[in-house]
Amino acid sequence: MRYVVTGGAGFIGSNLAEELAQSHDVVILDNLMTGSRANIQDISGHVSFVEGSVTDLPLLREIFTGADGVYHQAAIASVPRSVANPLATNEANVTGTLHVLVAARDCGVRKVVAASSSSVYGDTPTLPKSEDMHPHPLSPYAVSKLACEHYCSVFSDLYGIETACLRYFNVFGPRQDPNSEYAAVIPKFITRLLRNEPPVIYGDGGQTRDFTYVKDVAAANIRAMESDAAGVFNIACGYRISLNELASLMMEIIGFRIDPVYEDPRPGDIRDSLADISKARAAFGFSPSYSLHDGLAETIAWYKSR
Repeated sequence: MRYVVTGGAGFIGSNLAEELAQSHDVVILDNLMTGSRANIQDISGHVSFVEGSVTDLPLLREIFTGADGVYHQAAIASVPRSVANPLATNEANVTGTLHVLVAARDCGVRKVVAASSSSVYGDTPTLPKSEDMHPHPLSPYAVSKLACEHYCSVFSDLYGIETACLRYFNVFGPRQDPNSEYAAVIPKFITRLLRNEPPVIYGDGGQTRDFTYVKDVAAANIRAMESDAAGVFNIACGYRISLNELASLMMEIIGFRIDPVYEDPRPGDIRDSLADISKARAAFGFSPSYSLHDGLAETIAWYKSR
C-alpha cells in the first residue's frame, strides 16, 4: 500500500512512518517547523520525504495522487503555544486539516486517520473520559482539534471519505523534543534529571494524566486505517498518574532523587485526565502493549543514548 504521513518528521509522525515503512510505501510530508530530518534519517524501507505544508493545497493534491490512505499528524501541538498565538494554531490545525480533506476527496483517497486530542474534553470532572461526553475545550488548540473532528465527520457524510479521529492522551516516547519552550512534561523531566537537575512542575503536582507510549499510538493509527472504524476514538493507557508520582517513578528508573521545583500553573492546562478506551478496543482491537514503567524505561534509555 502507499500511505502519506503528514507531519511525518515530527515526534509521533516519525514513529508512525517507521512502523509503516516495514511493509508499505510511505511518503512523509513535513514543513520542519517542529519536525526534524534527524527523526527520519534512519528509517529504512520505501520512504520518500517532501518538505512542505498542509496549507499548500496544490502540493497535497500532487502527493495524495495514488495514495491508499493518509495519516494526518501535522499540527501545532501545544496548548501554551495556542494561547500565545491562536491564529497560527488555527491556520495549521484547522485550515491545514480542511486542505488535507479536500485533497483526499479530489484524489480519491480511501481513508484519512487524523490526530485529535484529549484536550477537547476540557476540565469536566467526570472520569474516565468517554467519546460520548460533551466536549468543553479550554484552549485554542483544543478548539482546533474539535473543529478537525467535525470537518472529518462532515467530509465522510458529504463525500464518502472514510475518516477516523484519534484522541491522543499525553503521548511520550523517543524523538520527543525536550528543548522547545512548549515541550511536554516527560521529555523535560527526563533531560533535567539526566543533568542532575530538579524537574519543574507547574501547579502542585497533584494533577493527573493518562500517559500513552508512542509505539502504542502508532499501532492504534495502523489498526484504525486497516479497519472500517469511523468516528472519534480515545487512544491511551486507561491509567492515570499524578505528576508528583510520575517524577518519583522516573527518579526510580534513572537512579537519582531530588525534590521537584514547583511553579505557577499554566493557563489552559486541565486538572485531571483519564481515558475510557473501550470504544477503540471494540472497533479495531486497540490495546496498549506498554505499561507506563516500560515505556518510560525505553524512553529514558533513548535519551541517554543521545
